[in-house]
Parts: sequence; structure tokens; C-alpha cells
Amino acid sequence: MIDMDTAPVSTTLANTEGLTSVHCTLGHPGKPLIQYALMVDAGSTGSRIHVYRFNHCKESPELEDEIFLPTKPGLSSYPDDPEEAAKSLDILMDLALKSVPVSLHKCTPVAVKATAGLRLLGQVKSERILKAVRHRFETVYPFPLVARDGVVIMDGKDEGVYAWITVNYLLGNLKGSTKHPTAAIFDLGGGSTQIVFEPSFIDGDQLAEGEHKYQLKYGDHTYMLYQHSYLGYGLMEARKQIKEYMWKLHREGSDVDTSDKIAHPCFPQNYSEPWSALGESAHSPVELYGTAAGHAQCRTITEHILNKNKECLLTPCSFDGAYQPSLATTFDEHDIYAFSYFYDRTQPLGMPSEFSIKDLRILTDRVCSAEVDKFEHVPGALEELAADPTYCMDLSFIYGLLHYGYEIPEDRMVKIAKKINDVETGWCLGAAIAVLDEVSWCEE
Repeated sequence: MIDMDTAPVSTTLANTEGLTSVHCTLGHPGKPLIQYALMVDAGSTGSRIHVYRFNHCKESPELEDEIFLPTKPGLSSYPDDPEEAAKSLDILMDLALKSVPVSLHKCTPVAVKATAGLRLLGQVKSERILKAVRHRFETVYPFPLVARDGVVIMDGKDEGVYAWITVNYLLGNLKGSTKHPTAAIFDLGGGSTQIVFEPSFIDGDQLAEGEHKYQLKYGDHTYMLYQHSYLGYGLMEARKQIKEYMWKLHREGSDVDTSDKIAHPCFPQNYSEPWSALGESAHSPVELYGTAAGHAQCRTITEHILNKNKECLLTPCSFDGAYQPSLATTFDEHDIYAFSYFYDRTQPLGMPSEFSIKDLRILTDRVCSAEVDKFEHVPGALEELAADPTYCMDLSFIYGLLHYGYEIPEDRMVKIAKKINDVETGWCLGAAIAVLDEVSWCEE
């Protein structure tokens, strides 16, 4: 799991002057030598700030440094107290005040972009929180808010595309006059999951028209991307569905009351927890207890919640009725990068930075079968497994999502990364680059 209580991290010590670069002495004509940008990621489980430092030695900004600081809980933890939600970001903005030179405060843009967690609160409560955040940023801090979408719930497609920009920028795929092959990205947050890739078609086929089609112009090139964001299929939301599935199955065969105990194959033996769903399926609390039935039994549930049988109006579909070009035929050679919870739930158990989908299935089999001896060589893995009863559930969902949902073949290799070239993956860097591309914030 991500440790949201860590101290601020920097790829280099922040330059106390912050106005010079080791890469050049003059900025590109009309642009400042140094440009900072602030991006606040208001996620479903916590918020974090990224303080980016760029140089303008060339026409396009080049990242020199990243400082970030996480905090928890997230904005969605204050559904009825917008002011406290806004104040929860003060610790992040204090870091920005210390990291950005005072002379550049007035021309350092800041944006707060919330993701699925706040979206799930509903329009009224989420808008009140966003309004309070915007007011606090405008009245307390000197940094200019991005005008059009400075404090917003980010559209899922933007979240995915920004992450795609981040990864391919850090890999060097977007540089130069020659168009390079690009990597696909798979992001798994708490409330939603995203897929973005640049499909390649043969025999006159092409990407079907629709909201999934995203034309991105960057530098000298245009990229025709496929993107889709699945709200409700992030890891935290998936856990709810997996737990609820067994209650629904049990309800079909018996009367449910508060004393009922329901066996669940995704939990380890000798573990139990109360469960009471919310929303339309609300019910009295029941007790879910683990049977450690193994990966196959748990995977059956994850396959059900992926809703593969939903009507596919535009073929081919991946899951939940969503159109998706086949990765096996339109993206069979280039890199696949998976991050966020894909990384957080596999790396502590010793998975390498690149593995096959089959390797992921083997790992999940071992965890769900409680073969703890297979993890004795991995520092901290035994403690992780002992302390967290959701590992079998989470890995079963992740494997099901990648193989059964997105239909990635078992022999396909996937790369997991928290950082590339010492910079955090995810959508924040891509969003910051887009902000700098739209407006000149500090003209020379």
C-alpha cells in the first residue's frame, strides 16, 4: 500500500535561488529560463502536491526536478465540511511556498484536480468542496490558479491521457522530429481505472469514432489515441463489489438478517469482517468470513463484476460494454506500463519491474493458497501478507482486469513503475506540461 505519511521527497535538493540551470544560461527566446508549475492530485484516498521545476533551454519545457508531498485523508473524507476539506491542503501548499523562489510565486501556475473519489460524492457535495478549495487558494496563496480548470473534478479521459503523456515524455518517446513508437498506460486508482494506447491498424481498418478517440497534438506530431476510463472499477470500488457479490449470491438462496454469516473465498481463513452495502442495495450488516478457497474461486467473482456479458454496441469490446481495439492485434509489440495500485499491490511481494501476465497469475495463486514459504526471501513480504487480508482479493481483481477484462494475453510482458528516471508516473506531470503549453506564465 502507498504510505501517505512520508516526508517530502525530491529528486534533487531544491535550489535555494531557483533561478539558474546547469543545462543552459539563457532561456528560449520569449521564455524564462526557469519555470515552476504546481499540480495537486486530490485522489480518492489522499492528496499530494507535485512541485515541478522546468527549464526552457529549448522551445519545449524540460523537467529538471520534482518535489512531492502526500497527505491523507482525501477531500472526499470531508463530505459535509467543505472548509476543512480546503484546509487539508494547507500542508501541501506550505511546501510549495518553501520550494518555489519568492520572485517566481506570481508566475507559477497551480491546479487542483480531483479524481474518482470526489466524483463519487455526488454533484452537490463535490461542488461545495471545490468552491471552498478555489476560494482558499485565491485568497491565501500567491500562485495563480489555472483559469479554465484550476480546481476541478478531472474528466476520466484527461486523467488517462495526461498519464500517457507523462510516461512517454519520461521515456523520451515524444522528443525530436522523428515520431517514435509509444507505450501504452494502465492506471489503477481507488475509484477508477484508465487505459490509453496508440493502436496500429492494417488492411484499411481504423479507430472507430466515439468518445474513446482522442487526438493529441504534441510537438511536431499528432497521436491518435484510444482511451477509456472505467468509473467504479478502481481498486477500492472493486473491493466493495467483490464483497457485495457474495451477499447477493447468498440472498438468492436464503433470507438474510443481521446474524447471518457469509463465506467468502477471497478472504484468508480465520478472518472475518462486518459488511453492509450502501446505496440501492443497502442492507443490515452481515459477517463475511474467509474460506481461503483459492484463486480460481475468487477469480470467478472478479470475472462476474467485470460485466463481460454486457451488450457490446460497438465491437470489439473489452468489458462493461466498452469498445476497445484488441491489444493482441493493434498493439502487440510496444511496451505496456502499469502503475498506481498495479505497482503498489505487486512490488511488496517481490515482483520484478517487468513480468508476464502468467507470472501475475502464479503470484496470485500462491497468495490465495497461503503458500507463504514462497515469499520468505522477500524482505517484509510475510509481514505484508499477515497484516493485510485483502491481498488475494486485490491480486485476483488485478489479474482478472488485465487478462479477462482488457484481454492481455498471458505471455505478454507488463512493466510496473512508480517512477521513471526518478520522476513519479501518473497523470500529474502530463497535466503540468499541458498547462505550460497553453499559456506563457513567466515571459522574459
